[in-house]
Amino acid sequence: MENIQKFAQLFQNSNPDNQLKVERKISRKNLINILNYINFQDGTILINFKHIKYGNIMSLKARPLPCHENTLDCLWVQTSELTQKLCPYKFLNFLVDDGQKLILVQADLKSINEERISFDLPEICGELSSRGVRRHLCEGIQVEFIQNSVIFYGSLLDFSAVSLRVEVSTVPPQTFLWVHPEANVTIILKDGQEILFSGECKIIRQTYGQKTRAFVLEPVNKQIHRFNRKEIRSPRYKLSPSPNIIFRHPLTRKMINLEVEDLAGYGFSVEEYYEHSVLLTGMIIPELHIEFANDFRIRCRAQVIYRNAYAIDAIDAKTYVKCGMAILDMDIQEQVRLSSLLHQATNKKSHVCKQVDLEALWRFFFETGFVYPEKYAAVHANKERFKETYEKLYTQNPNIARHFTYQDKGIIHGHISMLRFYENTWLFHHHAAIRSSFKAGLIVLDQIGRYVNDFYCLYSAHMNFVICYFRHDNRFPNRVFGGFTSELSKPKGSSIDPFAYFHFAKTFGHQDLSELWILAKTQSEDLLELESFYEYKSGGIMLNAMDLEPDMIDSEDLNKEYQKAGFKRERRLFSLKKEGILKAIIMVNVSDFGLNMSNLTNCIHIIVLDSDDLPRNVLNSTLSKLSQCYEEDEIPILLYPVSYVEGQSIPYDKIYNLWTINTQYTDHYLKYMENLLNHTQHEKNQDVTVPVSKALPTTE
Repeated sequence: MENIQKFAQLFQNSNPDNQLKVERKISRKNLINILNYINFQDGTILINFKHIKYGNIMSLKARPLPCHENTLDCLWVQTSELTQKLCPYKFLNFLVDDGQKLILVQADLKSINEERISFDLPEICGELSSRGVRRHLCEGIQVEFIQNSVIFYGSLLDFSAVSLRVEVSTVPPQTFLWVHPEANVTIILKDGQEILFSGECKIIRQTYGQKTRAFVLEPVNKQIHRFNRKEIRSPRYKLSPSPNIIFRHPLTRKMINLEVEDLAGYGFSVEEYYEHSVLLTGMIIPELHIEFANDFRIRCRAQVIYRNAYAIDAIDAKTYVKCGMAILDMDIQEQVRLSSLLHQATNKKSHVCKQVDLEALWRFFFETGFVYPEKYAAVHANKERFKETYEKLYTQNPNIARHFTYQDKGIIHGHISMLRFYENTWLFHHHAAIRSSFKAGLIVLDQIGRYVNDFYCLYSAHMNFVICYFRHDNRFPNRVFGGFTSELSKPKGSSIDPFAYFHFAKTFGHQDLSELWILAKTQSEDLLELESFYEYKSGGIMLNAMDLEPDMIDSEDLNKEYQKAGFKRERRLFSLKKEGILKAIIMVNVSDFGLNMSNLTNCIHIIVLDSDDLPRNVLNSTLSKLSQCYEEDEIPILLYPVSYVEGQSIPYDKIYNLWTINTQYTDHYLKYMENLLNHTQHEKNQDVTVPVSKALPTTE
């Protein structure tokens, strides 16, 4: 026991993360089983020698051979100049680490030579426990060690959840005199091109080689903030049965399986035993699976954002660590699976992208008045194309569309959907609820808002902006979107831009423009001028959301995504100029008929920069030419600003407001909605609200 305590003290001095003590005794029979397991895994044990004169310890690796009696034979891992190395040393003991426990064996040395070493095993040996955090050996992890603009390169030797041990080398004219031991360093850990960790660390200690040195480092940050702080966060759920996370550890490459404590759309938490913890704050896990059942896994990329140690009680005598993890990215279909599960945990009647009985859906749209007589009159000639489009949208669940329903006993009570129609912008539309269920319309509106709030930070969501068209005279969306925009009072966070909406009858044999006018493909400098005009006129974020920026002018990625999903989406930009001076930018969007019921995704957007010098006949000639891009006989037109059509006495059907929100402000939006819905419910209880049919926002 005295020797073990001395050895524990030795380890304590050489490694501050591991203060060792004997926890329990291990029989020779159990020790042999462990040694055979290590042989099976092609593992090694650590043979310790003590210097005869100076008392320092030298440790050498050896591979145990199969063992079935009292004698253990081991082969040296490195045999070069072994006899010379061992000359001033005597055998002390050996350590066995099977990945779960550390065993100190006080064996009797039988023989030793250049190739092998043999022992007589004792009847009893001691299992050591760590009052600190165990270290884990690493191979193949590159290190960048940065201090005051100087970078040293090397590798990660081992790590614990609270410290790192790295080895770095100098490259002339570098010298380790450039390293200030009391100043922090920045460490980057990489596997090839994949960054696994970067953070500020303080130097605990170092060796003193001139060309190569080892440093023990302690990360400074115990918690990181991956995304902006949110006031309103989706609830965390303690599911039963609880899912597990399964991943290959990026630093040790060993498989890790931990139980999830709670789960939300943006992240989750897990618990570990303190001494066995492997989650380092700031570490990125490139591929992680949240496993709910054998055939139900959700794959994501995650990062450890905090690590809190705590003890449950004195009787337990164990320390635990709770680690929070943020989801950095997730395939868009995986987002749907996770969101669907969590939304139903909130309300079993709430569904995300659930397969819908299309006959029931169409009945719902007609019964709620969402498809009103005028709208149906405009689409009835193409009703079969409508049905075909919605068959693909609601049964194939393409990456470009999402729908949310509130259903009770198979009956749809509320519905809203969203469509990715610009590179990083989703369109809210088709919001409807039956008149007898005021709650259903509000629930689906809340669902879609929380879906955005959970996933907008993920690259694969492509959700920098959300847009929504609503009729100028519709009271509730004015209260929701207009009220929020007014309260936020930040045009770069939320803006509303009115468009005049009318139809243009397709003509054949169109009249050419005069030689003063030219219609040509839009150039980057045209969009810069458009930006100046819009900033003066509105100051909002419509142009950003609609990809009317110079660096987005030739983007084709979304068109390919539509094509892959079996849909059509084309965008062409034209500039209308008079004698070289820009008068209007025209965006021709061509998509499947009925993708949006008011065909706002299959229409022409016109932004007039000079309302005083664009005659109506020139506009008509331009539209006549561009109408050839469409199969339909009547093409919807959205024109901005409304003052132009009024000044030119152009008849229009209605005014559509385009609401645009920067998704970094969804937290503010959800807070506003929470207050508004509470107030609306109070009004309803007091019987002073407007009729339910007028109370729900209609998004086209």
